[in-house]
Amino acid sequence: MFQKTAPMNRAASAVNIAELIYHNTVRAIRKTHGNAFMSIAMSVFQSLMFVLFFYAMFTIMGIKGMALRGDFVIFLLTGIFMFMTHNKAVGAVLGSEGPSSPMMQHAPMNTFISIAAGMLSTLYIQMLAVFFILFVYDVAMNPNVLKEIVDPVPVMGMLLLSWFSGGAVGLVFLAMKPWFPGLTGTLSTLYKRANMIASGKMFVANSLPSFMIAMFDWNPLFHTIDQARGFAFINYVPRNSNWEYVMYLSLTLVMIGLMGEFYTRRHVSASWFARR
Repeated sequence: MFQKTAPMNRAASAVNIAELIYHNTVRAIRKTHGNAFMSIAMSVFQSLMFVLFFYAMFTIMGIKGMALRGDFVIFLLTGIFMFMTHNKAVGAVLGSEGPSSPMMQHAPMNTFISIAAGMLSTLYIQMLAVFFILFVYDVAMNPNVLKEIVDPVPVMGMLLLSWFSGGAVGLVFLAMKPWFPGLTGTLSTLYKRANMIASGKMFVANSLPSFMIAMFDWNPLFHTIDQARGFAFINYVPRNSNWEYVMYLSLTLVMIGLMGEFYTRRHVSASWFARR
């Protein structure tokens, strides 16, 4: 009864890991509320309030006409959901259980499962929020909203790329966290706050003067939002962004983060945090 039954082949190991990731994903989703439905509903409601806030702000300020020609809600969604998915992925990976967490005392558990579960829980909630808001908007206001999106599949690809790049950034912060906990928290907060402006979700990248492009093109979120609008609107061709940069940068950050996390996992101990 005290022996753990280990999988005997690679297929069984893959199934075992997938099952652990699934259960930890459910656990991550239900963290905010004891009821699973209420936990998901609260997250979707937060995304809805974010969209309504920006819609009201643009309407009151009278700058809706400065956006792209086309459906204004699609313009908002391509910016807000890329932004929220990216930032939530950063927070989910950074907040996942580290090597000194009590959860790691359970033999099948490891940091990879915790990171994957955090990322998947974020993606699941954001995808639900996207489909829910589009459904409500399609039924209540614009029955042809889905037809106005020129290439919906690449737009969804940019959403996934925003999610993946957010996880890559969060993985680097996670590797730094045991060594510099205070600095890491400050840098991650600064990064997420900077994305409010540097992501470019509130303006069109092609309208920026050349001297301002350098202030934004370092940000992977700036590229995915601009590319998503290029795929969503027939009359917009992005000139100052490319999704390849985001992919290469994300893969580089993932490799750096994995190496840092592996090194940290071999050296970290619970006594590091005894004085904090």
